[in-house]
Amino acid sequence: MKGILLGSACADLMAAAASPAFCQTAETPDASKEKADSTAVVEEVIVTATRRDEKLQDVPLAITAYSQQQLNESGTVGFEGLAMSTPGVVLNRPTANFNNFTARGIATNGYGANLQSSVAIYIDEMPISANGNSTILDPSLFDVERVEFLRGPQGTLFGSGSLAGALRILTHDSDPSGFDASIFVDLGAMDNGGLRQRYNAMINVPIIKDQLALRIAGFLREEDGWVDNVGTGVKDSNSLSQYGGRAILQWEPTDRLTIRTMYSHEISDPHDSSLTNPALGTYVRRSDRPDRFTSDLTNYNLTVEYQFDGARLISSTTHGDYDQRFYVDLAGTYAQRFAFALDADAFDDTLVQETRLVSDPGGRFDWSVGGFYMKKRRDVDYGYRSNPAFLASHGITGLPDEYYQRFGAHAISHEKAVFGELTYRFTPDFWITGGLRYGSLDAQAFTEPGGYTSNYLTLAYFGLSGPVTIAPVAAATGVKAEEDGTSYRLSASWRPVPSVTTYVAVATGFRAPVVNARAGSVSTLDPTDIVIPNGADSDKLTNYEIGVKGRWFDGRVNANVALYWVDWKNIQVQANRVSDSVQFATNIGAATSKGIEFEVSTRPLEGWTVAVNGAFNEAKVTDLTPAEAAISGAVVGARLAGPRVQGSLRVEYAWDPTPNVQAKASVAVAHVGSFPNSFPNTPGKPTVPLATFDYTDSYTFVNANLGLAFGKFTVGAYVENLFDDDSVTYVHPEAFIDGRYGRLRPRTFGVRVGYEF
Repeated sequence: MKGILLGSACADLMAAAASPAFCQTAETPDASKEKADSTAVVEEVIVTATRRDEKLQDVPLAITAYSQQQLNESGTVGFEGLAMSTPGVVLNRPTANFNNFTARGIATNGYGANLQSSVAIYIDEMPISANGNSTILDPSLFDVERVEFLRGPQGTLFGSGSLAGALRILTHDSDPSGFDASIFVDLGAMDNGGLRQRYNAMINVPIIKDQLALRIAGFLREEDGWVDNVGTGVKDSNSLSQYGGRAILQWEPTDRLTIRTMYSHEISDPHDSSLTNPALGTYVRRSDRPDRFTSDLTNYNLTVEYQFDGARLISSTTHGDYDQRFYVDLAGTYAQRFAFALDADAFDDTLVQETRLVSDPGGRFDWSVGGFYMKKRRDVDYGYRSNPAFLASHGITGLPDEYYQRFGAHAISHEKAVFGELTYRFTPDFWITGGLRYGSLDAQAFTEPGGYTSNYLTLAYFGLSGPVTIAPVAAATGVKAEEDGTSYRLSASWRPVPSVTTYVAVATGFRAPVVNARAGSVSTLDPTDIVIPNGADSDKLTNYEIGVKGRWFDGRVNANVALYWVDWKNIQVQANRVSDSVQFATNIGAATSKGIEFEVSTRPLEGWTVAVNGAFNEAKVTDLTPAEAAISGAVVGARLAGPRVQGSLRVEYAWDPTPNVQAKASVAVAHVGSFPNSFPNTPGKPTVPLATFDYTDSYTFVNANLGLAFGKFTVGAYVENLFDDDSVTYVHPEAFIDGRYGRLRPRTFGVRVGYEF
């Protein structure tokens, strides 16, 4: 349990890069000799990014990996800490359960309404990422085996949604070899007095020695908010309640067969949004009721593995139920002139089946083949509302209740794919790899009968009173969007010396087409405004990359460096009709993204670790027709929605104050550069600057940690955001909400305590 707070030589602090790729999960033959040298850096991790166990140094793509030890030590319980510690990655997180990652600058804004996320998020084999205007659970990262962040398109093994990267959360297997249990508690307080409570526990029980075991992990988070809502009158309104757990039963009846079942359930309930309105105050927002983005995710998984002579068969079947609430005040669309809000309840039912056959390592050839199938149905109950006070004060009558429009809809989508990858080793130190995936996607939306609509918005907008006119919402079948295509990956790897691996790679990715729900509609408020187009075709991306991974000076310096050039064509973009804020998707010409990412860790003196990572990126629009500029607001040369510079530095010192006590102190500094929230001009009025266009702040913040380990017991003290920086980290691109600015959490002091039984 010393690892919880003291960890390995590369354990990082939240929001600081600690070169996590150099933490140990498997010993090499000379590891015992290295352990004798107290200044040596621990051996690198084993990852499964290519669907087989490989040393990270030998994988020809940019990966940052995190052990559970590092996550605990840094207090990372969700996505925020991962983004701050991964070079080239930004988390666009306006509030809890609203997560969109940007990798290598591949985003036109941080919201991406109606667009498939460019970074795919997986819990084991279940994709949980979705389109930009959906809630995406911020899952607990307690008792996970490992987290891997793969940068660049991963379409050959992870599907079309991994346009710019893939985040994999790999849960921990049960262990039939012995009993284990642990608890981990994090208690903190913000400067304004808000309390943070995080409780985690795990128990692993062997049922049949070395064959059958049950592992149960649970967590509870109760965190006070820090944003005041002047509309509801609630102080610190954005508090969070989150709880859940998982149970894993794993049976190994023979040396060849493993059967693993998992049940997991997580509920995340933020009580209000964290977005703020700077005109009202630093941490102040306004809505007539709390904006709610709640998530309730249940997963069931069965994984069967069988070891043949020379190859291993893996079958993973996952069924997921995801219930979510999307309640948002839209009155900002018209500068709070009248009550206007959306209450939407969504229900996802997802089935994922993946089967693959992977060769045993050791020969000249390594290969894998497999198939993937996903079926997803999403049902949404839409309720657009006013409120009783506004209706009464403005004399608007005739509605059955406060809702002026109600209807139900559902969408059904399928994804099918076959894939394969082949590696040929000319020598032990030179090999080439080729991967290919052919997939098809389709999606279709349906409006269900029984709903109604009214002319409330027209009455409210023009200040009219009287009874509304109510009309039924007709059942409708949307256009079926279909796409099929091929993704590929080619790479060549060379080890000039045993401790250094170099590679060159090219990889492609694409996203599914989008059909606009209101295609062909004309604005009732301004008939001269944009007519909503049919939708967006697939966009396509090609990533060219050169990388070096290695250890120098007898293991005292570890470094990973990747240079890349990304060619992004027929770009899917989100835009909004200005007169009524209707969202739509369309395509524009092309963009390029080029840059460098690096991770370096060194132990210059006994007990000292210095780690730095960073990224430099230049991403901009390079090709655009006048028509594309007019409908999207883009201009040639416009920056994409990612920082040019980001990185962090961590300095750590470990010592033994007494023979039975270990101590570790660290300071971490992280920097994220400013970036735009959208294209600069107004859709439909390409010469008019967009009123909601803005930049995030360029900010630097500091965390510090001190930990002590006494055998099985660990205790640590920490401070996050030491200088209480309130910089803007997210700017919403749309006008419909009153508060569009996300900020850093205020300074927080706390303690972390762990014990292993």
